[in-house]
Amino acid sequence: MSQHGWRLLDVEAGIGSEAELQAATGGKWPNVVVFADDERGATPASGSAESAGMVICPCSMGTVAAVAGGTSRSLVERAADVALKERRPLILVPRETPLSLIHLRNLTTVAEAGATVLPAAPGFYHRPTEVGQLVDFIVQRVVDHMKLDLTFVTRWRSGE
Repeated sequence: MSQHGWRLLDVEAGIGSEAELQAATGGKWPNVVVFADDERGATPASGSAESAGMVICPCSMGTVAAVAGGTSRSLVERAADVALKERRPLILVPRETPLSLIHLRNLTTVAEAGATVLPAAPGFYHRPTEVGQLVDFIVQRVVDHMKLDLTFVTRWRSGE
């Protein structure tokens, strides 16, 4: 997780530490390892390490630009670069709006390189009544694109 990611968690959710994050997400992380963003020699930085892919959520336009440019200045950027070069799923979830022409060009570049750009733009056909349902909608889309067999929301069915 990047320093900016930690800052967002603190500002938006009041989560300021790994222990608080673990508690907020169920308390058990048998398959989760947290790496510092400056730990560029960590497992996700290597193409020979097994991985089902990567999700960057939220993904700032600065990170999109770095991934588009292949700069790999941090572990997040390097791991994204590895996902692309190894042809693994890379899902970027931008939430900025509006988008400048530079943003659009960078998003096009990462999409052409194989990333999935999945904006945090929830649907409303399921008639959400609380913010958590909007979040779950986006989480479901991410999970679906990672090909994980998990269901958080009611799926669309025509005629219903």
